[in-house]
Amino acid sequence: MNLFARTELLIGKENLQKLQKAKVAVIGIGGVGGYVVEGLVRAGVGNITIMDHDTIAESNINRQIIATTKNIGKYKVEEMQKRVIEINPAIQIQTINAFYDENSQILDATYDYVVDAIDTVSSKIAIIQKCKEYNLPVISCMGTGNKLQPSQFKITDISNTKVCPLAKVMRKELKKLGIEKVQVLYSEEEPIKKQERGMPPASISFVPSVAGLLICAEVVKEIIKEK
Repeated sequence: MNLFARTELLIGKENLQKLQKAKVAVIGIGGVGGYVVEGLVRAGVGNITIMDHDTIAESNINRQIIATTKNIGKYKVEEMQKRVIEINPAIQIQTINAFYDENSQILDATYDYVVDAIDTVSSKIAIIQKCKEYNLPVISCMGTGNKLQPSQFKITDISNTKVCPLAKVMRKELKKLGIEKVQVLYSEEEPIKKQERGMPPASISFVPSVAGLLICAEVVKEIIKEK
């Protein structure tokens, strides 16, 4: 059986071909974004652009699929690219080692889907604005830090979100821009640990990974139109 034989058994040859022809951008290759890319590649998506400016740190190992003790200090997009090609040598993978902001030019009308898996509010807003400009489907990941219950994740329009502090800020900023409809993944779990000023969010292996795979599933289902 070939690489995607079992996937074809599940979704059919026509839908597998849709995935193989699809072009997806994943911006942010951290705890969530790395698992989005992993899932997309193993599902058969044939053209992926990944963007991140960061290098791998020892503190990433607890939750990021590309992070090991052997690649600390290396660029995330380069390590993700290596992993992706080992999974599917035929894939088209573009890497952009940069931070996304309002001046970034990576998105255009050729994409079938865009995933925002970064933390910075201004950059998240910029991604959504660009997707609205090109009428691109986009899903934006809200906060996954300080959480312990992956079963609390939901995918919905941002107007339906509650509890999540990041979603609250995003709703406010998007409203100022007249943007109302945005697909997001968020959690209704109350943070189990209060984030102290100057400290990063607490995290664990199975929370951002689940968020990433849920986003991947949403993207795949939308591309093949299997609701």
